[in-house]
Amino acid sequence: MTAQDNTTQFSFELFPPKTEKGIEKMRQTVTQLNLLKPAYFSVTYGAGGSTQSTTFAAVDWLRSEEIETAPHISCIGASKDEIDSLLQRYIGQGITRLVALRGDLPSGAGLGEIHDFSHADELVAYIRETTGDHFHIEVAAYPEFHPQATDPFKDIEYFANKVSAGANAAITQYFYNADAYFRFVDACEALNVTVPIVPGIMPITNYSSLARFSDSCGAEIPRWIRRRLEAFGDDTNSIRSFGADVVSDMCERLIANGAPGLHFYTMNQAGATQILCDRLGITG
Repeated sequence: MTAQDNTTQFSFELFPPKTEKGIEKMRQTVTQLNLLKPAYFSVTYGAGGSTQSTTFAAVDWLRSEEIETAPHISCIGASKDEIDSLLQRYIGQGITRLVALRGDLPSGAGLGEIHDFSHADELVAYIRETTGDHFHIEVAAYPEFHPQATDPFKDIEYFANKVSAGANAAITQYFYNADAYFRFVDACEALNVTVPIVPGIMPITNYSSLARFSDSCGAEIPRWIRRRLEAFGDDTNSIRSFGADVVSDMCERLIANGAPGLHFYTMNQAGATQILCDRLGITG
């Protein structure tokens, strides 16, 4: 896989920093990874718009550098007027790609604060209704199923609804079991859902933080990987070396078997993602 392979797209995700030190770190990360010529950088958006100002700051800087940018936009807790304002802002900045999500309610908020949207398919439909085909819309997909899903079949139907509402493609929750991804794609195709479903890739650099985050968001770490990572203890170098082996092998298998690209969750750190890209032949 190389950056010159027009059939394979790769991209990087950032979160909006809150401090000057964090902003500088993000900019250094973008400068390094942008040499690989990704399709775009996405920027996350906190629950109920809780990171709106920092998201805007990150997006504004990326656009000032003429970098293709895909802001996340979430609808829970937002009104149609607020979504309209976001869309017009992004149109004015020449942005043509969005990641449309339901999002989570801010801490302490109740169901009465959902406002005009309950699910991501409603947001996608509204973006299409108000802006036509201006935006290429990515939505979320969950090969190991959404952590709040009560029925795996319904979960796939919910994903299909987002596509029917006008989504162009999807980015998955990260995973470490390629078979889960392939089975999810097959299940979608059985429902005639054929949009590109891009695997989300999380580098492994720290076991304890990864385990906590995975448990909270429903991403499964296979037992054999957990046990190996646990055995390394505080040996950071061994964790990162093993993690790079596991994740790069999985990425190679994904691409070899038809995945349309890769979306790297960088956590605003260039190093681990750069190593994976080097192993995969992504050179810019």
